[in-house]
Amino acid sequence: MTLEHPLIPSASPLTSSLDGLKRLEDAGAPAVVLASLFEEQVDLQHELAESIRHQGAEAYAEAVSYFPPLREYRVQADEYLELVEGARRRLGIPVIASLNGCTSGGWVGYASRLERAGAHALELNLYHLAADPERSGAEVEQRYLEIVQGVRQQIHIPLAVKLGPQLSSPVHFVRQLEKAGASAVVIWNRFYQCNLDLEQLEVVPHLELSRSYEMLSALTWTAVMFARVGLDLAVTGGAHTVEDVLKALMAGASAVQMASELLLHGPERLSQLVLELGHWMREREYLSVEQLKGSMSQQRVAEPAVYLRANYLRTLQYGGERWRG
Repeated sequence: MTLEHPLIPSASPLTSSLDGLKRLEDAGAPAVVLASLFEEQVDLQHELAESIRHQGAEAYAEAVSYFPPLREYRVQADEYLELVEGARRRLGIPVIASLNGCTSGGWVGYASRLERAGAHALELNLYHLAADPERSGAEVEQRYLEIVQGVRQQIHIPLAVKLGPQLSSPVHFVRQLEKAGASAVVIWNRFYQCNLDLEQLEVVPHLELSRSYEMLSALTWTAVMFARVGLDLAVTGGAHTVEDVLKALMAGASAVQMASELLLHGPERLSQLVLELGHWMREREYLSVEQLKGSMSQQRVAEPAVYLRANYLRTLQYGGERWRG
């Protein structure tokens, strides 16, 4: 997709309603990633549909009251399709649907329904904590590739894959995703962590908005991947300032996704960042975002080894001098 600028609102509460999506478009969003439809919601829809089909199966034919009203079995998967359809009708910018899961369940086939509903593209959010001691990293990654291949067979629209950072060889794996049919990868998915409540002795969910320093891993791997893979790269998780956006673009990103900054300051913050980006580029005589992209990637900096182990000792020395001082 050709976008007016590279700042894309990512999946968040702001992109879960038509009103929020319209506010983002009015603020200058070039595209939007809808809040995710979760695998569990799609599975629930299949389970409910099956329960309806067998409801009252052992009853007499005259007992028509055993068949429940269908309105009671309306679940969020249907509502999500309506959100895609409504956004396609109401917005003049590309609408990117988002599927969140980790198995090849019913939601793989659901991808084609999202395409028919009007999604311009699909972001596949592979959210999986590899905690099974019987499964190797290679098996987990192979499963990911099978999911991407299965989804690719269902749709013809662009397909982005949102990855977590727990990969043994990220550049190699992204190349494999490209062969499996991915159009782009989004680096990195934030795996939300649990916390422990010491008073109630319970495991509780824990959510904090991102901060700029969280981008560092994504910047590193984007810079390493740029020009080594054939698909587009997007950075997410930690973009708050125009400096964050510029770093992502110079590392090699084609797009920068953001949510936390917009949740903190409202959709109007997006238009401000776009103005700041344009001002920075004009001051330094950059003619286009394409000219920025990848200009500080590993292959284009004077010392490519700084992205790898060669910079490790220097980082430790810098940190030691800083804290001693």
